[in-house]
Amino acid sequence: MGGKKKLGLKQMERQQGKEDEAKEAKEKKEGKKAGPPEKKRTIINVIPPDAKNDKIVAEIKKMPVLTPYAVSTKYNVRISAAKEFLKQLEQNGAVQLVSGSHNIKVYKPCA
Repeated sequence: MGGKKKLGLKQMERQQGKEDEAKEAKEKKEGKKAGPPEKKRTIINVIPPDAKNDKIVAEIKKMPVLTPYAVSTKYNVRISAAKEFLKQLEQNGAVQLVSGSHNIKVYKPCA
């Protein structure tokens, strides 16, 4: 039932002040390289591209395999929007379902 005795308020304040000063001196010495570099957040669209646009359909037909992830990264849209877009393309006859489960569907462009 030994152990370290709990510090008083004044002692805690002094200890915290010394730690803050040491941290500031270390950051100043390193040139503020303490944390990882900040990443810029990109804005992701919710609206999928137009499935009836000839340019977009031509670009899609050049891709060997179509997955929702591939479409979402190419057109900077959410995966749910990419899934809807691929369903529209399938209804239009631009792509064909190769395989799929409830999680992911893999399409290929129609010739």
